[in-house]
Amino acid sequence: MDFAPTLSAVATEDHAIDPADAEFYRRTMVVLEEAAIPFLVGGAYAFAGYTGIVRHTKDFDLFLRQGDLEPALASLAAAGFDAELTFPHWLGKVRCGDAFVDLIYGSGNGLAEVDDQWFEHAVPGEVLGLPVKLCPAEEIIWSKSFVLERERYDGADVAHLLRSRARELDWKRLLRRFGSNFRVLLSHLILFGYIYPAERQAVPQEVMDALLSRLVGEGPAGPAEERICRGTILSRSQYLTDVLEWGYHDARLAPIGAMSAADIRSWTEAGREEERRRREQSAPPGPADR
Repeated sequence: MDFAPTLSAVATEDHAIDPADAEFYRRTMVVLEEAAIPFLVGGAYAFAGYTGIVRHTKDFDLFLRQGDLEPALASLAAAGFDAELTFPHWLGKVRCGDAFVDLIYGSGNGLAEVDDQWFEHAVPGEVLGLPVKLCPAEEIIWSKSFVLERERYDGADVAHLLRSRARELDWKRLLRRFGSNFRVLLSHLILFGYIYPAERQAVPQEVMDALLSRLVGEGPAGPAEERICRGTILSRSQYLTDVLEWGYHDARLAPIGAMSAADIRSWTEAGREEERRRREQSAPPGPADR
């Protein structure tokens, strides 16, 4: 396998970041440290550390337990930042100019809760000159595997993480993370073998055998499964017709999922607003704009 830079070496590569943004990110981490609020660095920085692929974005992802969100927002607001609870079921935001920090304690589909295991298996690293802990590769794969939107597809990220880390992964923990959603993991592993045929042996054969055996053993759908749409777990927008018009039960709702109807409404409306903005930005200029 090609040489991959170390976690520390990649994670500290910040030459393309605006100095003011970098200082904002550092200050955010320092404030949380001083408030004794545990956090993990994820997003582009953790991804770079694991894969060697460096991406610079306008956001910075910090992961923390849900119970630590309110103290984190209060501490950052007291430090002079604009801090808000953006989506009660998974996300807060801290802003400084055009840059922002995401405070993440779950996932948009209500599935990937940040729990103690994220912290127990975190990896030491260095980001923007500060010693930190990075989100575990297993949990990054778990959360990214369900991001299959039309405008954002994280399947390539999953493939790159598997390429670089499959031989070191805690596969038992990863299988437990997916649980009854094992088909999603299996689909990414099948694609991984297609994308990297020379690397597919990096995924233990016993893992593939267990997943395929479970798939074969499922049999036909039972009555409780006949009118469920799990597509909403993969995309908040592309399966709305199924649950709003065709009578399918939204798998994000109880008793299957963990989201409330209010959570789903706010998350759906935010997606529609993003889509409206994208359409407006891509629309050709009108006569008054020419």
